[in-house]
Amino acid sequence: MTDIVKSATVQSLLDRASGLTEAGGDPRLKAITRDLLEAIMVAIEKYDISEGEFWQALMFLQEGAGEFGLIAPGVGIEHFIDLHMDAKDAEAGISGGTPRTIEGPLYVAGAPLVDGDLTKTNDVNLTDDPDDTETLTMSGRIIGPGGEAVKDAVLHVWHANSKGFYSHFDPTGEQSAFNNRRRIKLGADGRYAFSSKMPRGYSCPPGGATDGLMKALGRHGDRPAHVHFFIEAPGYRTLTTQINFGDDPHAHDDFAFGTREGLLPVPDRSGGNPAIVFDFELQQARSDADQTFSARPRAEA
Repeated sequence: MTDIVKSATVQSLLDRASGLTEAGGDPRLKAITRDLLEAIMVAIEKYDISEGEFWQALMFLQEGAGEFGLIAPGVGIEHFIDLHMDAKDAEAGISGGTPRTIEGPLYVAGAPLVDGDLTKTNDVNLTDDPDDTETLTMSGRIIGPGGEAVKDAVLHVWHANSKGFYSHFDPTGEQSAFNNRRRIKLGADGRYAFSSKMPRGYSCPPGGATDGLMKALGRHGDRPAHVHFFIEAPGYRTLTTQINFGDDPHAHDDFAFGTREGLLPVPDRSGGNPAIVFDFELQQARSDADQTFSARPRAEA
């Protein structure tokens, strides 16, 4: 087939469509837009995508807009962003610490801030609602690159219930606003401990856009049981991460590519209920921006 993307006509079209021929606008956005448009045109030509197929794809994106937060990790883009940031760290000589991994779309801002200083309290309970399942306990330390205790850290924690549903996003409407969600203010020793009802992994909404895409790709849409974390502390880089339970059937087959080595603890069930001991190691901040969260839009209750 004739390669028309590199023709003068199409190259001129790309320049005009991306605003490169105009004086105003954002130069970086223009360059990104041009490259994305050219990549789409190359794919159309390479695979001889028909007009009907193109509009079907647009309809899929339009109707599936509510699930973009699942589609992005499902096709590996969110994990790629982690790999991209890892590569930039390596180039800058930054190494060590607990691995970052995907945030996912189910964080809710404004969870209750509770005192988790273990010199004053035994632990924090995340679960507000009845849930007939095992009780999970998780504990450990927040340390810096030299093994020092991180002072005044805030540990954001959120996870699903035993049905695989997150509060605020629960289709049954049965959960209270911040069930299994807390911000825990830690003491000077950096130790934390919390308990909650054991989460279960979840599947993409049946019949939804992500489910349909995964099936079309011959893939499943399942995640293992897991717990999400943000960790922020003065002088340290904010960490976005999660643990996948290492004994879950999907621990190494997470449709969202959230699994990373070092983030797969196996719960200890020798005492009956599952218990996890896990230390988080933060990196020193090199700028004020390191101590903030990304500008990603997030839900609010």
